[in-house]
Amino acid sequence: MSRIKEFNLPDLGEGLTEGEILGWLVKVGDTIELNQPIVEVETAKAAVEIPAKWAGQVHAIFHPEGTTVEVGTPIIAIDTDPGAGPIESSTTGAPAGDLPTPSAASLAAVEVAPAEGAVEPGLIGGPAPGGRTAVLVGYGPRTTTAKRRPRKGAVPAQATAAPVAPAPVTPAAAPVVPAPAVNGNGRLAGAVLAKPPVRKLAKDLGVDLSTLTGSGPSGSITREDVQRAATPAAEPLAVTASGPAAASFGADREQRIPVKGVRKLTAENMSRSAFTAPHVTEFLTVDVTRAMKALDRLRGRREWRDVRVSPLLLVAKAVLLAVKRHPMVNSTWAGDEIVVKEYVNLGIAAATERGLIVPNVKDAGRLTLRELADALTDLVQTAKAGKTSPADMSGGTLTITNVGVFGVDTGTPILPPGESAILAFGAVREMPWVHKGKVKPRLVATLGLSFDHRIIDGELGSKFLRDIGDFLADPEAALLAWT
Repeated sequence: MSRIKEFNLPDLGEGLTEGEILGWLVKVGDTIELNQPIVEVETAKAAVEIPAKWAGQVHAIFHPEGTTVEVGTPIIAIDTDPGAGPIESSTTGAPAGDLPTPSAASLAAVEVAPAEGAVEPGLIGGPAPGGRTAVLVGYGPRTTTAKRRPRKGAVPAQATAAPVAPAPVTPAAAPVVPAPAVNGNGRLAGAVLAKPPVRKLAKDLGVDLSTLTGSGPSGSITREDVQRAATPAAEPLAVTASGPAAASFGADREQRIPVKGVRKLTAENMSRSAFTAPHVTEFLTVDVTRAMKALDRLRGRREWRDVRVSPLLLVAKAVLLAVKRHPMVNSTWAGDEIVVKEYVNLGIAAATERGLIVPNVKDAGRLTLRELADALTDLVQTAKAGKTSPADMSGGTLTITNVGVFGVDTGTPILPPGESAILAFGAVREMPWVHKGKVKPRLVATLGLSFDHRIIDGELGSKFLRDIGDFLADPEAALLAWT
């Protein structure tokens, strides 16, 4: 059995196909232990540290940081018995990067001799631009020497003289040939590449082809080149010295961000959901003054002093109680059937540096208020640290997005795929409100509920949203009435 074991990128959950290597936690030559984290990989759902499957010494790292690797591809090689001595080197086992690579200069310096009997370029039967063979239209290439017809009145060579021994020929001095003239475009004078229709157009427009630089194949002149030359250029507008400089809108003032990882998955999911499930959004503005006072009293209790208590906690509790009253809201459209779930995996949308993620609290309906508060705190802190695992983001049944933390009143959220409802909780603001027949300053928040109209009709959605609002308006009374 080989002592060098290659570790492949594993499937980190729910059929993921690739991951990006964010950073290596080890380097070649390091001694590692079993289950020691060796690499941090970002999938389409989370950043995950992958542990080593074997103890030993890092022998090779196959992919640098920033590389996207498909699942099942080797990413690292580990020597599981480093004390057994040096590893025999072999050509076949060497990494591809260790092989010498010829430079571009050395490749360019190699001159390939023409094959025997090859015809020079430009002659009939020889190579032409584009890899073609230079032939006349309608004829194939000929490798024999072309023969010329004798002029009228000329006497054939065979009839004028008998064969004689060739006299020695004294080499004559090579005639001095003047260098060909070159025009201003670097092209031989008279050597203009243009099709007959283009030449005719140039003649009609009075354009001298020898003064143009062709933009067509092999530098040929096109109709556009001729028309451009025939059109007089517009004179630039005079700009006064006191006028502002013209703004530039080039690529140097643009930023291109690769779409990958969490952002790519979010885009795919939102596009699929928006154009698959028929969305309906309803809004409800609620006086939450009593709920905020209840939170203050809760924070003052001795057993709650070390617990993070926020308005989101009461919103989550309101949603869970409303689901018990309207179970159909917690369901999934499955084509020819609707799957109603008796458990609630409550998703909380979280904005992170890597993008929007929606981890969920598993079976949140069975938790006490204190357990729910601890679960929400752990969920948010883990998301902000970028340590949310793919399992924590899988299997959500209903979601809350707290847009109020950004100072926004509410929104029209898009359903996560597979869910039938999502609630947007807006900012809590002090506003004038009619209370007991008088206008008073009260703490008010707006709720926005989006739901899948295939499952939830207007009546069910309205009742569900109304119950959430009733709980936030008077939590104590709702708990006494519903539990």
